[in-house]
Amino acid sequence: MTEQFYQQRIPIFPRSVSGRFRTLKYSILALAYGVYFLLPWLRWERATGPNQAVYFDILGRKFYLFDLVVYAQDIFWLAGLLVIAALLLFFVTGIAGRVFCGYFCFQTLWTEVFMLVERLVQGERTARIKLYNAPWSPAKALRMGTTWLLWLLVALLTGLSFTLYWGDAPILVSQMLHGEAPFPAYATTLFLTATTFVMAGLAREQVCTYMCPYARFQAVMFDPDTLIVAYDERRGEGENGRSKPGRDLLKREDRTAAGHGDCIDCGYCVQVCPTGIDIRNGMQYQCISCALCIDACNTIMDSIHYPRNLISYTSERAQEGKKTRIWKPKTLGYGVFLLAAMVLLIWSVVSRSLVELNVQQIRQPLAVLLSNGDVQNRYEVKVNNKTEHTLHFNLHIEGLAKADMETESKEERVLAPERSISFPVWIRQTPVNAIAVQQHFQFILELSESDDTMRVVRESIFYTPEQYLVSKQP
Repeated sequence: MTEQFYQQRIPIFPRSVSGRFRTLKYSILALAYGVYFLLPWLRWERATGPNQAVYFDILGRKFYLFDLVVYAQDIFWLAGLLVIAALLLFFVTGIAGRVFCGYFCFQTLWTEVFMLVERLVQGERTARIKLYNAPWSPAKALRMGTTWLLWLLVALLTGLSFTLYWGDAPILVSQMLHGEAPFPAYATTLFLTATTFVMAGLAREQVCTYMCPYARFQAVMFDPDTLIVAYDERRGEGENGRSKPGRDLLKREDRTAAGHGDCIDCGYCVQVCPTGIDIRNGMQYQCISCALCIDACNTIMDSIHYPRNLISYTSERAQEGKKTRIWKPKTLGYGVFLLAAMVLLIWSVVSRSLVELNVQQIRQPLAVLLSNGDVQNRYEVKVNNKTEHTLHFNLHIEGLAKADMETESKEERVLAPERSISFPVWIRQTPVNAIAVQQHFQFILELSESDDTMRVVRESIFYTPEQYLVSKQP
Protein backbone atom coordinates (compact mmCIF):
# COMPACT_ATOMS: atom_id res chain seq x y z
CA MET A 1 0.00 0.00 0.00
CA THR A 2 1.38 3.41 -1.02
CA GLU A 3 1.45 5.94 1.80
CA GLN A 4 0.11 9.38 0.92
CA PHE A 5 1.77 12.38 2.53
CA TYR A 6 -0.84 14.90 1.45
CA GLN A 7 -4.54 14.91 0.77
CA GLN A 8 -5.61 14.58 -2.82
CA ARG A 9 -7.45 17.64 -4.03
CA ILE A 10 -11.22 17.49 -3.88
CA PRO A 11 -12.60 19.51 -6.84
CA ILE A 12 -14.83 22.41 -5.85
CA PHE A 13 -17.72 23.54 -8.01
CA PRO A 14 -19.15 26.74 -6.48
CA ARG A 15 -22.80 27.45 -7.08
CA SER A 16 -23.91 30.89 -8.23
CA VAL A 17 -25.69 33.17 -5.81
CA SER A 18 -27.18 36.65 -5.80
CA GLY A 19 -27.24 39.23 -3.06
CA ARG A 20 -25.61 42.44 -1.90
CA PHE A 21 -22.18 40.91 -1.30
CA ARG A 22 -22.24 39.19 -4.68
CA THR A 23 -23.16 42.53 -6.27
CA LEU A 24 -20.38 44.28 -4.36
CA LYS A 25 -17.84 41.70 -5.53
CA TYR A 26 -18.93 42.10 -9.15
CA SER A 27 -18.68 45.89 -8.84
CA ILE A 28 -15.13 45.69 -7.46
CA LEU A 29 -14.26 43.15 -10.14
CA ALA A 30 -15.50 45.44 -12.92
CA LEU A 31 -13.58 48.40 -11.48
CA ALA A 32 -10.37 46.42 -11.02
CA TYR A 33 -10.49 44.92 -14.52
CA GLY A 34 -11.37 48.26 -16.06
CA VAL A 35 -8.35 49.92 -14.44
CA TYR A 36 -5.94 47.07 -15.17
CA PHE A 37 -6.85 46.45 -18.81
CA LEU A 38 -7.67 49.99 -19.95
CA LEU A 39 -5.05 52.06 -18.13
CA PRO A 40 -2.19 51.27 -20.56
CA TRP A 41 -4.33 52.65 -23.41
CA LEU A 42 -5.15 55.92 -21.66
CA ARG A 43 -3.35 58.78 -23.41
CA TRP A 44 -1.78 61.61 -21.43
CA GLU A 45 -0.34 64.65 -23.19
CA ARG A 46 3.12 65.69 -22.00
CA ALA A 47 5.57 68.28 -23.28
CA THR A 48 8.23 65.58 -23.23
CA GLY A 49 8.14 61.84 -22.74
CA PRO A 50 5.56 59.28 -23.87
CA ASN A 51 1.92 60.24 -24.26
CA GLN A 52 0.78 57.34 -22.07
CA ALA A 53 -0.81 57.91 -18.66
CA VAL A 54 1.12 55.13 -16.90
CA TYR A 55 4.42 54.14 -18.46
CA PHE A 56 7.37 52.38 -16.83
CA ASP A 57 10.46 53.37 -18.82
CA ILE A 58 13.14 50.92 -17.73
CA LEU A 59 15.77 52.07 -20.24
CA GLY A 60 15.29 55.70 -19.27
CA ARG A 61 14.98 54.77 -15.57
CA LYS A 62 11.79 56.79 -15.22
CA PHE A 63 8.21 55.91 -14.24
CA TYR A 64 5.48 58.12 -15.68
CA LEU A 65 2.36 58.24 -13.48
CA PHE A 66 0.04 60.82 -15.04
CA ASP A 67 1.69 64.19 -14.19
CA LEU A 68 4.24 62.63 -11.83
CA VAL A 69 7.61 61.43 -13.12
CA VAL A 70 9.45 59.10 -10.75
CA TYR A 71 13.21 58.84 -11.23
CA ALA A 72 15.61 56.15 -10.07
CA GLN A 73 16.76 58.29 -7.16
CA ASP A 74 13.15 58.49 -5.96
CA ILE A 75 13.12 54.78 -5.15
CA PHE A 76 12.49 55.59 -1.49
CA TRP A 77 8.93 56.46 -2.55
CA LEU A 78 8.49 52.78 -3.35
CA ALA A 79 9.66 51.93 0.15
CA GLY A 80 7.09 54.38 1.47
CA LEU A 81 4.34 52.72 -0.58
CA LEU A 82 5.32 49.30 0.75
CA VAL A 83 5.22 50.59 4.33
CA ILE A 84 1.78 52.12 3.70
CA ALA A 85 0.54 48.88 2.12
CA ALA A 86 1.72 46.84 5.11
CA LEU A 87 0.19 49.23 7.65
CA LEU A 88 -3.05 49.37 5.66
CA LEU A 89 -3.18 45.57 5.63
CA PHE A 90 -2.68 45.41 9.40
CA PHE A 91 -5.20 48.22 9.99
CA VAL A 92 -7.94 46.73 7.82
CA THR A 93 -7.35 43.16 8.96
CA GLY A 94 -7.56 44.17 12.61
CA ILE A 95 -10.98 45.71 11.95
CA ALA A 96 -12.61 43.66 9.20
CA GLY A 97 -10.59 40.45 8.95
CA ARG A 98 -9.70 39.05 5.54
CA VAL A 99 -11.74 41.41 3.38
CA PHE A 100 -8.67 41.96 1.20
CA CYS A 101 -8.66 38.26 0.32
CA GLY A 102 -12.37 38.17 -0.38
CA TYR A 103 -12.68 41.31 -2.49
CA PHE A 104 -9.37 42.75 -3.70
CA CYS A 105 -6.76 39.99 -3.99
CA PHE A 106 -5.58 39.33 -7.56
CA GLN A 107 -6.06 35.59 -7.05
CA THR A 108 -9.68 36.15 -6.02
CA LEU A 109 -10.42 38.59 -8.85
CA TRP A 110 -9.01 36.40 -11.60
CA THR A 111 -10.48 33.19 -10.17
CA GLU A 112 -13.90 34.87 -10.16
CA VAL A 113 -13.64 35.52 -13.90
CA PHE A 114 -12.38 32.02 -14.63
CA MET A 115 -15.29 30.50 -12.67
CA LEU A 116 -17.71 32.80 -14.50
CA VAL A 117 -16.36 31.55 -17.84
CA GLU A 118 -16.65 27.97 -16.61
CA ARG A 119 -20.24 28.55 -15.55
CA LEU A 120 -21.19 30.14 -18.88
CA VAL A 121 -19.73 27.25 -20.90
CA GLN A 122 -20.47 24.24 -18.71
CA GLY A 123 -23.59 25.31 -16.83
CA GLU A 124 -24.49 25.50 -13.16
CA ARG A 125 -22.93 23.51 -10.35
CA THR A 126 -24.87 20.28 -10.95
CA ALA A 127 -24.05 20.30 -14.65
CA ARG A 128 -20.37 20.92 -13.99
CA ILE A 129 -20.17 18.07 -11.49
CA LYS A 130 -21.88 15.77 -13.93
CA LEU A 131 -19.51 16.81 -16.71
CA TYR A 132 -16.47 16.29 -14.47
CA ASN A 133 -17.52 12.77 -13.51
CA ALA A 134 -18.55 11.78 -17.05
CA PRO A 135 -16.14 9.75 -19.21
CA TRP A 136 -14.35 11.57 -21.98
CA SER A 137 -16.44 12.01 -25.11
CA PRO A 138 -16.58 14.47 -28.00
CA ALA A 139 -19.20 16.55 -26.13
CA LYS A 140 -17.08 16.69 -22.97
CA ALA A 141 -13.92 17.48 -24.95
CA LEU A 142 -15.75 20.32 -26.72
CA ARG A 143 -16.97 21.91 -23.49
CA MET A 144 -13.68 21.47 -21.66
CA GLY A 145 -11.70 22.65 -24.68
CA THR A 146 -13.89 25.75 -25.04
CA THR A 147 -13.46 26.50 -21.33
CA TRP A 148 -9.67 26.18 -21.47
CA LEU A 149 -9.50 28.21 -24.67
CA LEU A 150 -11.41 31.09 -23.06
CA TRP A 151 -9.26 30.78 -19.94
CA LEU A 152 -6.18 30.99 -22.12
CA LEU A 153 -7.56 34.09 -23.83
CA VAL A 154 -8.17 35.82 -20.49
CA ALA A 155 -4.71 34.77 -19.29
CA LEU A 156 -3.11 36.04 -22.49
CA LEU A 157 -4.85 39.41 -22.18
CA THR A 158 -3.68 39.54 -18.57
CA GLY A 159 -0.05 38.93 -19.48
CA LEU A 160 -0.16 41.28 -22.46
CA SER A 161 -1.77 44.08 -20.47
CA PHE A 162 0.95 43.88 -17.82
CA THR A 163 3.62 44.08 -20.52
CA LEU A 164 1.98 47.15 -22.05
CA TYR A 165 2.73 49.17 -18.92
CA TRP A 166 6.43 48.91 -19.83
CA GLY A 167 6.13 50.27 -23.35
CA ASP A 168 3.98 52.46 -25.56
CA ALA A 169 0.87 50.28 -25.82
CA PRO A 170 -0.15 50.79 -29.48
CA ILE A 171 3.42 50.55 -30.74
CA LEU A 172 4.29 47.55 -28.58
CA VAL A 173 1.20 45.60 -29.64
CA SER A 174 2.04 46.25 -33.30
CA GLN A 175 5.62 45.11 -32.73
CA MET A 176 4.48 41.95 -30.96
CA LEU A 177 2.06 41.07 -33.76
CA HIS A 178 4.82 41.52 -36.35
CA GLY A 179 7.47 39.68 -34.34
CA GLU A 180 9.53 42.84 -33.83
CA ALA A 181 9.11 43.34 -30.08
CA PRO A 182 12.02 42.82 -27.67
CA PHE A 183 12.40 39.32 -26.28
CA PRO A 184 11.56 40.36 -22.67
CA ALA A 185 8.13 41.50 -23.88
CA TYR A 186 7.32 38.03 -25.23
CA ALA A 187 8.88 36.28 -22.23
CA THR A 188 6.93 38.38 -19.71
CA THR A 189 3.65 37.93 -21.56
CA LEU A 190 4.05 34.16 -21.87
CA PHE A 191 5.16 33.77 -18.25
CA LEU A 192 2.17 35.68 -16.88
CA THR A 193 -0.17 33.88 -19.29
CA ALA A 194 1.00 30.52 -17.97
CA THR A 195 0.90 31.49 -14.29
CA THR A 196 -2.54 33.10 -14.61
CA PHE A 197 -3.92 30.04 -16.37
CA VAL A 198 -2.55 27.68 -13.73
CA MET A 199 -3.31 29.75 -10.63
CA ALA A 200 -6.80 30.98 -11.54
CA GLY A 201 -7.91 28.04 -13.68
CA LEU A 202 -6.37 24.92 -12.17
CA ALA A 203 -5.01 25.65 -8.68
CA ARG A 204 -7.68 28.10 -7.50
CA GLU A 205 -8.43 27.62 -3.80
CA GLN A 206 -5.16 25.72 -3.32
CA VAL A 207 -3.32 29.02 -3.81
CA CYS A 208 -5.25 30.51 -0.87
CA THR A 209 -5.03 27.40 1.27
CA TYR A 210 -1.46 26.21 0.73
CA MET A 211 0.57 28.83 -1.15
CA CYS A 212 -0.49 32.19 0.27
CA PRO A 213 1.39 33.04 3.51
CA TYR A 214 -1.31 35.52 4.52
CA ALA A 215 -3.69 32.65 5.23
CA ARG A 216 -1.23 31.39 7.84
CA PHE A 217 -0.15 34.53 9.66
CA GLN A 218 -3.35 36.58 9.46
CA ALA A 219 -4.57 35.00 12.69
CA VAL A 220 -2.02 36.98 14.70
CA MET A 221 -3.78 40.20 13.61
CA PHE A 222 -7.18 38.97 14.77
CA ASP A 223 -8.66 39.76 18.16
CA PRO A 224 -12.11 39.24 19.73
CA ASP A 225 -13.37 42.46 18.07
CA THR A 226 -12.24 41.61 14.52
CA LEU A 227 -15.14 41.19 12.13
CA ILE A 228 -15.49 37.67 10.77
CA VAL A 229 -18.04 35.77 8.72
CA ALA A 230 -19.69 33.51 11.28
CA TYR A 231 -22.66 31.24 11.76
CA ASP A 232 -25.00 31.95 14.70
CA GLU A 233 -24.79 28.50 16.28
CA ARG A 234 -27.26 29.14 19.10
CA ARG A 235 -29.94 30.33 16.71
CA GLY A 236 -29.18 27.84 13.97
CA GLU A 237 -28.84 24.68 16.06
CA GLY A 238 -31.33 25.16 18.86
CA GLU A 239 -31.44 22.50 21.58
CA ASN A 240 -31.75 19.52 19.24
CA GLY A 241 -29.64 20.74 16.32
CA ARG A 242 -30.50 21.61 12.77
CA SER A 243 -33.10 19.70 10.82
CA LYS A 244 -34.50 19.45 7.34
CA PRO A 245 -37.81 21.35 6.87
CA GLY A 246 -40.22 18.43 6.86
CA ARG A 247 -43.98 18.80 6.83
CA ASP A 248 -44.11 19.40 10.56
CA LEU A 249 -40.93 21.46 10.78
CA LEU A 250 -41.44 24.17 8.18
CA LYS A 251 -42.94 26.89 10.34
CA ARG A 252 -40.51 28.56 12.67
CA GLU A 253 -42.71 28.21 15.74
CA ASP A 254 -43.03 24.45 15.12
CA ARG A 255 -39.24 24.13 14.88
CA THR A 256 -38.80 26.10 18.09
CA ALA A 257 -41.30 23.90 19.88
CA ALA A 258 -39.43 20.80 18.67
CA GLY A 259 -36.11 22.25 19.85
CA HIS A 260 -34.63 22.71 16.38
CA GLY A 261 -32.82 25.84 15.19
CA ASP A 262 -33.41 27.98 12.12
CA CYS A 263 -30.82 26.17 9.98
CA ILE A 264 -32.69 23.86 7.63
CA ASP A 265 -29.46 22.13 6.56
CA CYS A 266 -29.93 23.00 2.89
CA GLY A 267 -26.17 23.16 2.25
CA TYR A 268 -26.44 26.27 0.11
CA CYS A 269 -23.78 28.07 2.17
CA VAL A 270 -21.32 25.24 1.50
CA GLN A 271 -22.17 25.03 -2.20
CA VAL A 272 -21.38 28.71 -2.88
CA CYS A 273 -18.09 28.75 -0.95
CA PRO A 274 -15.10 29.13 -3.32
CA THR A 275 -12.82 27.29 -0.89
CA GLY A 276 -15.30 24.52 -0.13
CA ILE A 277 -15.61 24.94 3.63
CA ASP A 278 -18.68 24.67 5.85
CA ILE A 279 -18.94 27.96 7.75
CA ARG A 280 -21.13 26.20 10.32
CA ASN A 281 -18.07 24.35 11.59
CA GLY A 282 -16.64 27.56 13.05
CA MET A 283 -13.80 29.85 12.12
CA GLN A 284 -11.37 28.26 9.60
CA TYR A 285 -8.20 29.60 8.04
CA GLN A 286 -9.45 28.67 4.56
CA CYS A 287 -12.24 31.26 4.84
CA ILE A 288 -11.44 34.34 2.72
CA SER A 289 -14.38 36.39 4.05
CA CYS A 290 -16.02 36.73 0.65
CA ALA A 291 -19.45 36.66 2.41
CA LEU A 292 -21.13 34.69 -0.37
CA CYS A 293 -22.42 32.28 2.29
CA ILE A 294 -24.23 35.25 3.85
CA ASP A 295 -26.02 35.92 0.55
CA ALA A 296 -26.84 32.24 0.18
CA CYS A 297 -28.27 31.91 3.69
CA ASN A 298 -30.24 35.15 3.43
CA THR A 299 -31.76 33.92 0.17
CA ILE A 300 -33.02 30.79 1.89
CA MET A 301 -34.19 32.69 4.96
CA ASP A 302 -36.17 35.09 2.76
CA SER A 303 -37.80 32.23 0.86
CA ILE A 304 -39.11 30.59 4.04
CA HIS A 305 -39.83 33.91 5.80
CA TYR A 306 -37.26 33.50 8.58
CA PRO A 307 -35.17 36.41 9.94
CA ARG A 308 -32.02 37.16 8.00
CA ASN A 309 -28.37 37.01 9.12
CA LEU A 310 -28.19 33.48 10.43
CA ILE A 311 -24.74 33.85 8.87
CA SER A 312 -23.37 37.38 9.09
CA TYR A 313 -20.40 39.63 9.66
CA THR A 314 -19.88 39.64 13.41
CA SER A 315 -17.12 39.23 15.98
CA GLU A 316 -16.26 36.81 18.76
CA ARG A 317 -17.18 39.47 21.29
CA ALA A 318 -20.56 40.04 19.62
CA GLN A 319 -21.22 36.29 19.64
CA GLU A 320 -20.77 36.43 23.41
CA GLY A 321 -23.46 39.10 23.61
CA LYS A 322 -21.04 41.99 24.09
CA LYS A 323 -20.49 45.10 21.98
CA THR A 324 -17.83 45.01 19.28
CA ARG A 325 -15.12 47.63 19.76
CA ILE A 326 -13.87 48.99 16.46
CA TRP A 327 -11.61 51.76 17.77
CA LYS A 328 -9.26 50.09 20.21
CA PRO A 329 -5.61 50.91 21.04
CA LYS A 330 -4.20 48.53 18.43
CA THR A 331 -6.44 49.91 15.70
CA LEU A 332 -5.70 53.50 16.66
CA GLY A 333 -1.98 52.75 16.69
CA TYR A 334 -2.09 51.29 13.19
CA GLY A 335 -4.21 54.23 12.07
CA VAL A 336 -1.82 56.84 13.44
CA PHE A 337 1.24 55.24 11.84
CA LEU A 338 -0.66 54.73 8.58
CA LEU A 339 -1.74 58.37 8.48
CA ALA A 340 1.78 59.54 9.31
CA ALA A 341 3.30 57.41 6.54
CA MET A 342 0.77 58.71 4.01
CA VAL A 343 1.36 62.34 5.02
CA LEU A 344 5.13 61.92 4.79
CA LEU A 345 4.91 60.31 1.35
CA ILE A 346 2.53 62.97 0.03
CA TRP A 347 4.73 65.73 1.48
CA SER A 348 7.80 64.17 -0.13
CA VAL A 349 6.12 64.05 -3.54
CA VAL A 350 4.64 67.54 -3.35
CA SER A 351 7.80 69.19 -2.02
CA ARG A 352 10.21 67.43 -4.36
CA SER A 353 12.75 69.58 -6.18
CA LEU A 354 12.33 69.69 -9.93
CA VAL A 355 15.97 70.62 -10.38
CA GLU A 356 18.56 68.62 -8.47
CA LEU A 357 22.18 69.55 -7.86
CA ASN A 358 24.45 66.80 -6.58
CA VAL A 359 28.11 67.36 -5.73
CA GLN A 360 30.62 64.61 -5.01
CA GLN A 361 34.15 65.39 -3.93
CA ILE A 362 36.81 63.30 -5.66
CA ARG A 363 38.92 61.69 -2.96
CA GLN A 364 41.75 60.14 -4.96
CA PRO A 365 43.60 62.36 -4.28
CA LEU A 366 41.62 64.57 -1.93
CA ALA A 367 43.85 67.62 -2.51
CA VAL A 368 46.67 68.49 -4.93
CA LEU A 369 49.41 71.10 -4.43
CA LEU A 370 49.95 72.98 -7.71
CA SER A 371 53.26 74.40 -8.89
CA ASN A 372 52.17 77.95 -8.02
CA GLY A 373 51.47 76.95 -4.41
CA ASP A 374 47.67 76.74 -4.66
CA VAL A 375 45.74 73.78 -3.28
CA GLN A 376 43.27 72.20 -5.68
CA ASN A 377 40.19 70.04 -4.91
CA ARG A 378 38.20 68.30 -7.62
CA TYR A 379 34.44 67.71 -7.62
CA GLU A 380 31.98 65.85 -9.80
CA VAL A 381 28.81 67.91 -10.30
CA LYS A 382 25.56 66.46 -11.59
CA VAL A 383 22.50 68.51 -12.52
CA ASN A 384 19.19 66.71 -13.03
CA ASN A 385 16.35 68.46 -14.86
CA LYS A 386 12.99 66.95 -13.84
CA THR A 387 10.94 69.63 -15.58
CA GLU A 388 9.31 69.47 -19.00
CA HIS A 389 11.22 72.45 -20.42
CA THR A 390 14.81 73.35 -21.23
CA LEU A 391 16.91 74.90 -18.46
CA HIS A 392 19.68 77.47 -18.79
CA PHE A 393 21.98 77.64 -15.79
CA ASN A 394 25.25 78.95 -14.41
CA LEU A 395 27.31 77.52 -11.58
CA HIS A 396 29.49 79.38 -9.07
CA ILE A 397 30.63 79.07 -5.46
CA GLU A 398 30.15 81.14 -2.31
CA GLY A 399 31.69 81.03 1.15
CA LEU A 400 35.28 80.18 0.18
CA ALA A 401 37.62 83.17 0.49
CA LYS A 402 39.55 84.13 -2.65
CA ALA A 403 38.99 80.78 -4.34
CA ASP A 404 38.81 80.20 -8.07
CA MET A 405 36.48 77.74 -9.78
CA GLU A 406 37.15 76.23 -13.18
CA THR A 407 34.89 74.05 -15.32
CA GLU A 408 35.06 72.64 -18.83
CA SER A 409 32.84 75.47 -20.08
CA LYS A 410 32.57 79.02 -18.81
CA GLU A 411 29.43 79.73 -20.85
CA GLU A 412 25.85 79.31 -19.73
CA ARG A 413 24.91 75.64 -19.90
CA VAL A 414 21.75 74.28 -21.48
CA LEU A 415 19.99 71.18 -20.16
CA ALA A 416 17.17 69.49 -22.07
CA PRO A 417 13.92 68.41 -20.34
CA GLU A 418 14.09 65.25 -18.23
CA ARG A 419 17.82 64.98 -18.78
CA SER A 420 20.89 65.15 -16.57
CA ILE A 421 24.42 66.35 -17.09
CA SER A 422 27.64 65.63 -15.22
CA PHE A 423 30.86 67.60 -15.42
CA PRO A 424 34.04 68.08 -13.38
CA VAL A 425 34.77 71.21 -11.36
CA TRP A 426 38.20 72.28 -10.05
CA ILE A 427 38.46 74.69 -7.12
CA ARG A 428 41.77 76.30 -6.20
CA GLN A 429 42.73 78.34 -3.17
CA THR A 430 46.03 79.72 -1.87
CA PRO A 431 46.70 78.09 1.54
CA VAL A 432 47.31 81.49 3.14
CA ASN A 433 43.62 82.24 2.57
CA ALA A 434 42.48 79.00 4.18
CA ILE A 435 41.03 79.32 7.67
CA ALA A 436 40.89 75.60 8.49
CA VAL A 437 41.75 72.17 7.19
CA GLN A 438 38.10 71.69 6.22
CA GLN A 439 36.20 74.72 4.99
CA HIS A 440 32.47 74.59 4.31
CA PHE A 441 31.16 76.45 1.26
CA GLN A 442 28.26 76.33 -1.19
CA PHE A 443 27.81 75.50 -4.83
CA ILE A 444 25.20 77.87 -6.28
CA LEU A 445 23.22 76.83 -9.34
CA GLU A 446 21.42 79.80 -10.90
CA LEU A 447 18.60 79.01 -13.31
CA SER A 448 17.42 81.53 -15.87
CA GLU A 449 13.60 81.42 -15.93
CA SER A 450 12.35 84.37 -18.04
CA ASP A 451 12.96 87.46 -15.87
CA ASP A 452 13.35 85.50 -12.63
CA THR A 453 16.44 83.73 -11.32
CA MET A 454 16.11 80.54 -9.31
CA ARG A 455 18.88 79.28 -7.06
CA VAL A 456 19.72 75.75 -6.00
CA VAL A 457 22.28 75.47 -3.19
CA ARG A 458 24.42 72.47 -2.26
CA GLU A 459 26.86 72.38 0.66
CA SER A 460 30.36 70.98 0.20
CA ILE A 461 33.82 70.97 1.83
CA PHE A 462 37.20 72.24 0.63
CA TYR A 463 40.16 70.37 2.09
CA THR A 464 43.60 71.89 2.71
CA PRO A 465 46.29 69.48 3.99
CA GLU A 466 47.43 70.49 7.44
CA GLN A 467 51.14 70.63 6.52
CA TYR A 468 50.43 73.27 3.90
CA LEU A 469 48.10 75.19 6.18
CA VAL A 470 50.53 75.24 9.07
CA SER A 471 53.57 76.15 6.97
CA LYS A 472 51.81 79.21 5.65
CA GLN A 473 50.91 80.60 9.09
CA PRO A 474 53.13 83.47 10.42
